[in-house]
Amino acid sequence: MVRRILKLTGKPESLVSYVQDRPGHDRRYALDCTKCETELGWRPDITLEDGLRHTIEWYKNRSDWVADVRAGEYLTYYEKYYDNRDSSLHAIGSSVTKKSH
Repeated sequence: MVRRILKLTGKPESLVSYVQDRPGHDRRYALDCTKCETELGWRPDITLEDGLRHTIEWYKNRSDWVADVRAGEYLTYYEKYYDNRDSSLHAIGSSVTKKSH
């Protein structure tokens, strides 16, 4: 996968660095969509290569968004909506219940 991404971004394979496996780390990941195809009639709309290409283009076209993420700007959003998630959800639920009555 890394080699595919490097190729699509025009980067050299020399950027790949190998790390020591963790104990219990999977040696290989594999995906077989045969069951989805035969039992559900599902087939992917785009190829893996096209999906990777589209994803890379999405990021390239949103350099401001990427810069904000790298700078940590997204953390404000997560703090607002997820740090106090239980109390926020409770408050939202209470206001919806009051409006519906």
